Amino acid sequence: MALTSKPFQAFKGQNHQAHITSHLNFISTNLARNNPMIMGALEKNCFEHISMMAQEQIEVEFREELMQLQQMQQQAQQNPAMQQNPQFQQQIMQVSMKVEARKAGLIAEMMQEFKDEENKIMGQFGNDPIAKLKARELDLRAMDDTAKREQAEQKINMEKSKQLMGQEQFDDKLEQNEDLAELRAETSLTKQMMSQEAKMQQDRMKQRDVKILKGPRR
Repeated sequence: MALTSKPFQAFKGQNHQAHITSHLNFISTNLARNNPMIMGALEKNCFEHISMMAQEQIEVEFREELMQLQQMQQQAQQNPAMQQNPQFQQQIMQVSMKVEARKAGLIAEMMQEFKDEENKIMGQFGNDPIAKLKARELDLRAMDDTAKREQAEQKINMEKSKQLMGQEQFDDKLEQNEDLAELRAETSLTKQMMSQEAKMQQDRMKQRDVKILKGPRR
């Protein structure tokens, strides 16, 4: 169910320790380690089993206290005046705090055991050179995908900026381009006219030099 991203949860009365052990064994596989979604689903279910396992142990250890607490709560519902009795309220609080303190201690112990077992598994993974290379390869692929995504986002943002410039700015830019084109055309025409005039002046000077070399006519 974790592989198919389907929700699953722990239930009261299950063999919680067996479920936790099977999840830890699954976590040790490459398939689970390289998929954060699977890892999250398995760890969440392990925590549910730990909580229920602690609750079921509390129900065994504090059977009499829990029965007493239930009776006191029923009496309070039947006789609302008892709820105003400080001594009665203190008794309920003492029993509740005793039970909750023990439950919190059990959960802490079980969580530490789970953490130790998980660290052993991840420690074995850390000492595996092939697993390290695979993890590094996945990191590089993720980085490459991130870079490509950022480039695509930048391109989209540029296109959005162009659109946000508005038609007026676009027209101004177009008009500027047209003015620049006209200026270039005029400059080219002026250069062409100056070149023709310089050539005509050069031709006249050559004709004059030829006349001087030939001398006056006789």
